[in-house]
Amino acid sequence: MSNIEALRGVELVLGGARSGKSRYAEAQSVATGKGVIYIATAGAGDDEMSDRIARHQAQRPSEWMTVEEPLDLAAAIRQYSQSDNCLLVDCLTLWLTNCLFDPNNVISWQDRKSDFMAALAEAPGRIIMVSNEVGQGIVPLGEVSRRFVDESGWLHQEIAAVAGKVVFVIAGLPQVLKDSTV
Repeated sequence: MSNIEALRGVELVLGGARSGKSRYAEAQSVATGKGVIYIATAGAGDDEMSDRIARHQAQRPSEWMTVEEPLDLAAAIRQYSQSDNCLLVDCLTLWLTNCLFDPNNVISWQDRKSDFMAALAEAPGRIIMVSNEVGQGIVPLGEVSRRFVDESGWLHQEIAAVAGKVVFVIAGLPQVLKDSTV
């Protein structure tokens, strides 16, 4: 079985800030007809982020289970992915930020990413992941910002190579970049 066949249930949804990517991913999750488990990677580090999280929570159906996992996304996928459910992961770039700037720095980003990719390959259920496309602007000036943009781009490429479906959302309009699920 090829990686493409193995990961037909994986969908990557990319877009810029306020592009409609989360709304699209939520609608796709509902359309699966399966129970949805929402895996949130964000932490409320300030009032503005707390407000964003509250808005997202208010938009989600109340019957969805929410799992907060800022660092060990692979473990959450392994624990919750089942053939009869859909995991909605929002958002990979926040997860990347959490991993790159983890004050405990116990596990390297490369090890976390490898474990995450392995968990995707092993997952029996449907997984829809939301991520910010940040690589379409100018090259950032600072080293940390460049590393974030680079790692984000490499993560997206790695997932897109094996995902069954990849969608780019702009102005609320989904543009299907790849669909091997049909």
